[in-house]
Amino acid sequence: MDKIKWGILSTAHIARTQLIPAILRADQAEVVAIASRGSKVHDVAAELQIAKAYESYEELLDDAEIDAVYIPLPNHLHKEWVLKAAQKGKHVLCEKPIALSAHEAEEIVQTCEEHGVKFMEAFMYQLHPQHQRVREIIKSGEIGEVKLFKSSHSFFLEDREGDIRMKKEMGGGALYDVGCYSLHVLRSVLQSEPVQVRGIGQIDSQTGVDLSSFLHLEMANGIPAVIDCSFDMVGRNEYEVVGTKGSIKVPYAFRPDINGGIGNVVVHHNGMTREERIPGDIYRLEVEHFSQAIINDLQPVQTGASSIQNMRVIEACYKAIQTGDKVIIQ
Repeated sequence: MDKIKWGILSTAHIARTQLIPAILRADQAEVVAIASRGSKVHDVAAELQIAKAYESYEELLDDAEIDAVYIPLPNHLHKEWVLKAAQKGKHVLCEKPIALSAHEAEEIVQTCEEHGVKFMEAFMYQLHPQHQRVREIIKSGEIGEVKLFKSSHSFFLEDREGDIRMKKEMGGGALYDVGCYSLHVLRSVLQSEPVQVRGIGQIDSQTGVDLSSFLHLEMANGIPAVIDCSFDMVGRNEYEVVGTKGSIKVPYAFRPDINGGIGNVVVHHNGMTREERIPGDIYRLEVEHFSQAIINDLQPVQTGASSIQNMRVIEACYKAIQTGDKVIIQ
């Protein structure tokens, strides 16, 4: 197998504008089919020059030519369609968050393992080399001992009426949508797990979703973390690592693609500022990484265990917001 044949489960915006173009740019990958519930899929397939269009997800999963599927469906549908894809022997790249609970995540990972298919949650940002550079700077001791981690991910959500991110039953809310990135990068950069959390949420009175969430976490290595995420603020996608001798700021942490693919790593040390500009095509890197994991039978960088743990942290954050109490993370 020298090239992975991809099927796309949905004509979602992210599929049309990000993932499908990335597969076209990628080595060892090609899009052979797309599915949606209805005839609109034929227009999308023609526009994106995809050979096969299916008016149901089941038909696409029955296509023997397809090796892997990308699932950008609404959050509450992730579990159902990952399981169905795995049962048909398809490898699965699924949008974040993996599911609506840690229990659902466990079921997804277990089913994929039982059916011998690769699974990866699509935290595309992590394939950008800027984050490895941050870990290297921390390890070098340049900023001293790490004392604080901060991350913010927000945007102002326009036209909220009817948007799936405002539907609680579909997995809506700022924490599920963008906060999950900050929790993920916190664990990845500090190479440690959160053990407890306190939280405050600004909850929409009509829909019940969190428009903004503010979290204070303590890591197993003792480092505190402060995270905010929101549908009610200007666009930010950043984190900062503060040490005893300096700090590292990453202003395009999760969406370097809006900065031409350039990740800026800004280091403050001894009254001086140094900026490193690091290029990377995150969606292409994600497609190539997962395609190569299938071809070479390797474990993807985003493991099932890490996805389950990220959901445990998200669940604990929501519980902390709901109860107002400190929540211990198992």
